[in-house]
Amino acid sequence: MADLFDDAEPVQGGALHLAEGAILLRGRALAVQHALLEGVARIAQAAPFRNMVTPGGHAMSVAMTNCGAAGWVTDRRGYRYAATDPLDGRNWPAMPAAFAALARAAAAEAGYPGFVPDACLINRYAPGARMSLHQDRDERDMTRPIVSVSLGLPAMFQFGGPRRSDPVARHPLRHGDVVVWGGPSRLNYHGILALKPGEHPLTGAVRLNLTFRAAR
Repeated sequence: MADLFDDAEPVQGGALHLAEGAILLRGRALAVQHALLEGVARIAQAAPFRNMVTPGGHAMSVAMTNCGAAGWVTDRRGYRYAATDPLDGRNWPAMPAAFAALARAAAAEAGYPGFVPDACLINRYAPGARMSLHQDRDERDMTRPIVSVSLGLPAMFQFGGPRRSDPVARHPLRHGDVVVWGGPSRLNYHGILALKPGEHPLTGAVRLNLTFRAAR
């Protein structure tokens, strides 16, 4: 697949510091990519992707599902974590061992040892889908980092500061990249620009994003 981004950063290997407490680990998930994708398929079969509705009544362009002890949900009542899937009232699928192991290892490499995620939000981006700038602030313990894994089509990641008005840098994310942020960057604004059309040999015309949190 032709790369949709033309830049001088290495495609695989190495680390890029985005801000104090935030690091991009190039290609960190490639060694377990097949286990991750198999896990996503099993999770989506049990808890299908859906376009959740914001408190303002707008359907999100990104389709979502969850695994782990808690799942992130949004509806007209607000943003929150829930132990059960609102579609059927059942517990979210268990987090696969490969998911948790990668999240722990990547967090440790970024300087956050002892990270134990209990929630994994899985986002599926089709061309044109985007995630506006936002903070991850629904978790109880803000001392624990966020670990974000990219699979499939490349995307442009936006990473700003703790205030919405802070300057925002753009970083291309490719299949297998992992971003970890915490500490002084834990509440930095971040988002994804509209996904460009393309075709990935493992995911087809979509991008998958696994976001690990210690929610409870």
